[in-house]
Amino acid sequence: MKFIETPLTGCYIIEPEVFADERGWFIRSFCKNEFNTIGHHKEWVQMNHSFTKLTGTIRGMHFQLPPFSEIKLVRCISGKVFDVVVDLRKDSPDFLQWYGVELSAANKKMIYIPEGFAHGFQTLEDNSELLYHHSAFYSPGVEGGIKYDEPRINISWPIAVTCISERDGQHAFLEENFKGI
Repeated sequence: MKFIETPLTGCYIIEPEVFADERGWFIRSFCKNEFNTIGHHKEWVQMNHSFTKLTGTIRGMHFQLPPFSEIKLVRCISGKVFDVVVDLRKDSPDFLQWYGVELSAANKKMIYIPEGFAHGFQTLEDNSELLYHHSAFYSPGVEGGIKYDEPRINISWPIAVTCISERDGQHAFLEENFKGI
């Protein structure tokens, strides 16, 4: 596995080594020893799988509040998405900065998202599916969200938004005095 640092501290793109032959291919998507090299020591306690039907759909931007913050490992297993993270850590030099990467079934890349980040994505192909590993259980009532078109963050989504859930469309804009999580 190759861990590639992003401009946001603690966030990594992971490129698995692909072993291919006439039968197809094989990758390792997690190895405790290799993840220890980036300081990951927490257990994955939950795995989620999402399916998004239409190109241009946005899901996000979601996070859980402390003490229920979570690390996420995200991989696209069908289709293609533009995956986005936003650093909400109040003491981070990257506070309110965003980073985006294309994840696809073809490129097999993953993104490692530290605690204190919001996460979302936009589908670039119909019928896109993501797998998420989580270091904390989902806790209703402590989740948060920020608006996908928050002007203080100014995410540059690659294509026009075609679909967004009512819930995600109603996330609040950040207030001027937002100090992070």
